[in-house]
Amino acid sequence: MPDALLERVDAFVDEHGYSGRSEAVRKGTRTLLEEFRDRNVDGESNVCTVTVTFEYCQPAVQQRLTGVRHEYDEIVSTATHTHAGDEFCVELFVLEGTSGAVSEFVNAVRAIPNVRSVNYTVTPLVNDSLDGPVQSH
Repeated sequence: MPDALLERVDAFVDEHGYSGRSEAVRKGTRTLLEEFRDRNVDGESNVCTVTVTFEYCQPAVQQRLTGVRHEYDEIVSTATHTHAGDEFCVELFVLEGTSGAVSEFVNAVRAIPNVRSVNYTVTPLVNDSLDGPVQSH
């Protein structure tokens, strides 16, 4: 891990009372692996927004995001690119698909080098109703 990331992990460990880096990494890993586990109900459809940020002038990141978008074209309803300040690009995706497909898309985006953050909100479509709770991460 880069030194700057280790410093952030150490500060997080201190601020939140973890016994050490390993405990924090273990907790983060469990959270990552369990994200979609409880949402995969009989192929239920979901609407999901995915917000991706990365540093401006990163054509390789933009190219990889476009590739993921095309790979998951069957669930990508909308994709928008914009700039945030002078330093960052923001890519917003709106998806509609099963929990498994949404999870695969999010994981594929997370795996792209130099992506700064990936945040998403999932809304299950139960009986064509959006009355269910929004799960935000």
